[in-house]
Amino acid sequence: MNSIFSNLPTTVFEVMSGLARDLNAINLGQGFPDDPGPDDVRQKAADAVLNGYNQYPSMMGIPELREAIAAHYRRFHGVDLDPAREVMVTSGATEAIAGALFATIEPGDEVVLMQPTYDAYVPLVLRAGGIPRFVTLRPPHWHFSEADLERVFTSKTKAVVFNNPLNPCGVVYPREQIERLARFCIRHDVIAICDEVWEHLIFDGREHVSMIALPGMRQRTIKIGSAGKIFSLTGWKVGLVAAAPELMKVLSKSHQFLTFTTPPNLQVAVAHGLGKDTDYFSGMRQSFQRSRDRLSTGLAQLGFSVLPSQGTYFVTIDISAMGLDDETFCRNLVTKFGVAAIPVSAFYTVDSVKSVVRFCFAKYDATLDAALQRLEKAASHPDLLKAPS
Repeated sequence: MNSIFSNLPTTVFEVMSGLARDLNAINLGQGFPDDPGPDDVRQKAADAVLNGYNQYPSMMGIPELREAIAAHYRRFHGVDLDPAREVMVTSGATEAIAGALFATIEPGDEVVLMQPTYDAYVPLVLRAGGIPRFVTLRPPHWHFSEADLERVFTSKTKAVVFNNPLNPCGVVYPREQIERLARFCIRHDVIAICDEVWEHLIFDGREHVSMIALPGMRQRTIKIGSAGKIFSLTGWKVGLVAAAPELMKVLSKSHQFLTFTTPPNLQVAVAHGLGKDTDYFSGMRQSFQRSRDRLSTGLAQLGFSVLPSQGTYFVTIDISAMGLDDETFCRNLVTKFGVAAIPVSAFYTVDSVKSVVRFCFAKYDATLDAALQRLEKAASHPDLLKAPS
């Protein structure tokens, strides 16, 4: 069997979710909302499957959705895209990331990754024959410096994968950080694969800056979005890809031999959703921000050191003062107190930060409150959190 995949251990996400099921724990580990998603979008999908076209749609995505994606990004990012030549629909953002890496790099090419990273990045880079080069980000701000980039960008660098907002840390990168990375991409003639699936999940009035809109980056950026994240429908797996025609020609060939296409009823529904009033998107952010505040405030009141969450579904705590590592904390938390969380060290390949734990706040108030009640017991018995599992 292929050694890249056969040697991969069971992911901590699968372990924690399995423990949550087996122990009837409250699962604040895996990142999915309790809310079922907007009624009108789901109704569109149901109507389309019953009354619409259910055979192979266009490989690139139905024209209705590609036009909606172009209009959406013009409205929110000021980017003008040709829906016929610069927009593609994939079966989820992870497929889009895989396709972008397979289309971009050849064996021996170096790819810059910022860790903590989404867990798919490293196996996909390796499977494409690439060599990962890591920028290690650290709490509390998770920012990167000029020196950090100088260490990893070389004449062999072919691509950088940039996740903004950043899962698992909830960082929304400011313009100056993105401009810094863009300068290195231009200087080294590097393609930026921008994982922007959380682009609408940003809080406190912050602005999402898309790298494709920066000077000099239009022709070298692959922008990837997720309808599942935009509409809280994580099981739908509808990815939104934007890139210049020269890039899209090759991206489409990679997509052709991965999934080829995406269910047409979901595409119809997403096209409808992307055209919703701006009030929907601002209201959605406000709702998640309220949940973030509920969990963050509760954790702080229990004495946990809460790190800022600027976006995504996640809030993190720093447990360094407790004198134990994040994996021990998470295993004991789920087995002894019935709350599943994720150790952020699982998102590192080398030089791990082992003092940060991630919780998902995209849950009903009752779920968060019940979790906080159990966390109160954990905070009252730190000796049990430190004991061997």
